[in-house]
Amino acid sequence: MRIDTIIENARITTVDPGRPRAQRVGILGGRIVGFDEELEGVTADSRIDLGGAPVVPGFNDAHFHFSMVGLEMTQLDISPTVAPTLEVLYQRVEEFAGTRPEGAWVRAQGYDQNKLGQHPDREVLDRIAGGRPVYLQHSSHHMAVANTAAFALAGYPDLTRITAPDGGSLGFDERGRFTGLIQEQAMDLVAHVFRPLQHEELIEGLDAASQWCLRNGLTSASEPGVGGRMIGYGPADIHAFQTARDRGLLKTRLTLMPYMDAMHGLGPVGGRDGWGLDHGIRSGLGDEWLRIGPVKVLSDGSLVGRTAAMCCDYQDAPRNAGYLQQDQDTLQANIVAAHTNGWQIAAHAIGDRALDVVLDAFAAGQAEAPRANTRHRIEHVAVASDEQVARIIAGGHVPVPQGRFISVLGDGFQAALGTERLELAYRMRSFVDGGVELPGSTDAPVVTGEPLPSLHDMVNRRSERGNPVGLREALTPGQALRAYTHGSAYAVHEEHYKGMLVRGNLADLVVLSDEIAGVAPERIKNIEVRATMVDGLFQYDAEGVLAPA
Repeated sequence: MRIDTIIENARITTVDPGRPRAQRVGILGGRIVGFDEELEGVTADSRIDLGGAPVVPGFNDAHFHFSMVGLEMTQLDISPTVAPTLEVLYQRVEEFAGTRPEGAWVRAQGYDQNKLGQHPDREVLDRIAGGRPVYLQHSSHHMAVANTAAFALAGYPDLTRITAPDGGSLGFDERGRFTGLIQEQAMDLVAHVFRPLQHEELIEGLDAASQWCLRNGLTSASEPGVGGRMIGYGPADIHAFQTARDRGLLKTRLTLMPYMDAMHGLGPVGGRDGWGLDHGIRSGLGDEWLRIGPVKVLSDGSLVGRTAAMCCDYQDAPRNAGYLQQDQDTLQANIVAAHTNGWQIAAHAIGDRALDVVLDAFAAGQAEAPRANTRHRIEHVAVASDEQVARIIAGGHVPVPQGRFISVLGDGFQAALGTERLELAYRMRSFVDGGVELPGSTDAPVVTGEPLPSLHDMVNRRSERGNPVGLREALTPGQALRAYTHGSAYAVHEEHYKGMLVRGNLADLVVLSDEIAGVAPERIKNIEVRATMVDGLFQYDAEGVLAPA
C-alpha cells in the first residue's frame, strides 16, 4: 500500500483514550490512516522525520471572532499593551488621525477602561482628530466611544437629544455631559454607518485571519456571529466566507454562527411556525471546511464593562446589576423558536441572572418540542453558582468559558465581583468533573487568540498581577488539551471527524517545541508552534525543519 505521507520519530499525543500515544502517523487524502505498527510495509510519497518533536491535534477555538481578528489588523491598536495610559492612547489616536485623509474615519480597537482608569472622552477626541470622525472600540466589543463628528455623520448632529435604545446605555459625567460612551445596543447609533462592509474588505480580513491561525496552530474555529445587525457586517457575510474558500484563502476550518437578528419568520414549517434563515436552512449545513453552526443569541453584556445581567450589584458599582439586551419574554421566545425549528443555540450569558433566563428558555423549548443531544451552548458562563452548574450538567448543555480571560481580565473580575464571588468566575473543573465535554476558547480579539497561553491559563488560573482566580477550577494539562481539541469539536457536533488523531479523522495537527504535559505548568505559555498541518499538508513551517526525509 502506498500513501501520501508518513510522519515519524515524533511524540504524538492523540487525545484518544484508546491509543493516547504514538511515534508514527500515516496520511492519505487528508485523512489519518494508521499509526506505528499499522504502517509496517506501507510506503509513502513523503516521509517526514520530526526528530522527536511533540505533535498534538490541531487546536480548535470554540468562540473566536475570526473575521474581527483579521479586520482589526488593519485598524489602530489601542490595547493596553501599546497604550497603557490615557495620554498614550490619545497620542496614538492623534498621530494616526494625522495620516488619514481629511474627513476619513479614525477607527481603533482594544482599549480597556479598567486599566486606563477611565474611558476616553468625546471632546478630547474632537480636539485631536482634526475634524475627522473617531470610533474607539472597547476590548470587550460591548462598548465604544465616538466623537462629535462621528455622531453627526451617523445622523445625530444634536447630542443633547440623543437617547439610548432598549438594551443599551450612554455615558455621562458628573455634570450630565455626554462623554461619547455608547454601550451594548447603543453602539448601533454609530456602528450602522460601517455596515454592510465592502465584500473585498471582508475577504481580505478573512485571508489575514487564516494566516494568523496557521502561525498559531489553530486549524478550526467557530465564528460566533455573522450576518446580523449587532454582530456581523451585512446580510451577505456567508457569501464572503465562501468566496475566500473558493479563492484558496481560507486555510482554517470554520463553523459559522448566524446572529439572532438575521433570523425571521418562515411561515408554516413541519406543522409549526417556522423561524430561521431563508429556505429553512439550519445548523449543520455545509462541509468540513465551512459549516452553519448554532444560532448566536445575545442575552446580556460584559463583565468588564459592568453591563452583564447579575443577580446582585457589582462590587465596585453599587446600584448597578447590569441588564438584559432585550426584554425577558422576547429573549425566551426567540430561544424557544430556534429550538423548536431544529437549531443548536449558542446563547451569550455572562451574568448569573442572564444565565438563569437562558437556562429557563432552554427548558421551555425542550418542554414544547423535546429533542435529544441538542448540545445547546452557553457562551462565557462568567458567573455561575453551584446550582447553575448542576442545571447545565443535567441539561446536557455545553458551557464555553474563556481561559485567556483569567490572566488578562482576572484583576478586573475581582474588582467587579469581590473576592467571594470571584470563586464563581469562569468555572471549568466543576464542569469536567461533572462529565461535561468542555471546549477551549478565547473570544479573540477581546483578548489575543493564541491557544497555548489560553491553555496555560486554564491550568494555572492566575491574573496578570499573580492573584489566584478560582484555583479550584484549574484543569490538568491533559484536560486543557482535550478541551482545545476534542471538546471544541464536540461543541458543534463535529467530534466524529476532528479533535482527536485517530484513523479516519482529518489530518489536522500541530508540531510543538515542548509537550504540554511535559513542562512545568507555569511554562506552558512559552511553548511554541513549530508547524501546522491542515488537511494532510503542512501549511506553516516556522523553521524549515519539515523537509521530506
